[in-house]
Amino acid sequence: MTDKSIETRKLAALAPIIPVLVVDDVADAMPLAQALVRGGLPVLEVTLRTDAALDVIAAMAGVEGARVGAGTLVSEADVDAAMKAGATFGVSPGGPSALVDICEARGLPFLPGAVTATEAMTLFARGYDLLKFFPAEGAGGVKVLKGLAGPLPDISFCPTGGVSLENAESYLSLPNVAVAGGSWIAPADLVRAGDWDAIEARARAASALSRG
Repeated sequence: MTDKSIETRKLAALAPIIPVLVVDDVADAMPLAQALVRGGLPVLEVTLRTDAALDVIAAMAGVEGARVGAGTLVSEADVDAAMKAGATFGVSPGGPSALVDICEARGLPFLPGAVTATEAMTLFARGYDLLKFFPAEGAGGVKVLKGLAGPLPDISFCPTGGVSLENAESYLSLPNVAVAGGSWIAPADLVRAGDWDAIEARARAASALSRG
């Protein structure tokens, strides 16, 4: 294990799936987080894709047992705003050096993204051995991750994008997959309907998935 991924690996160990959340209404934040935590998924990635995202992070940060991070970080402003809102880790679809520098300077545990061997090797050289793999299905999915495992055995991934209950275990069975991210656990229709029981049930099913 390399030093820059120690904290994100601790988070990855808490559950096999990290829910990837797109929340439009801050009123949904607390009951959604509570349902996910009750279902066994304490690590929550709130994507910065809605106007409410920062308020959602702030609200979820107050939920007992929740470990709330910000996804879709692409700039210094994103990092600062997310941390101010209460995010305790950050996730990005890529890993440009400027963004890595900012997260390191701020002391924010960071899960940068990589889909090629060169990107993964570049981040590994900087001390990151747990990387986001996005968009997982679009980038080749299980086949590509299997291919990367041979030459890069010391690097693990969090595949996100197209991961579902039906295919999650095919990812989690790989030796170089530490955890997976998924949006299927809290889809927009269930969140809008306030169907927290259904979301909790989906979280329970996800938390029971086997890892390799």
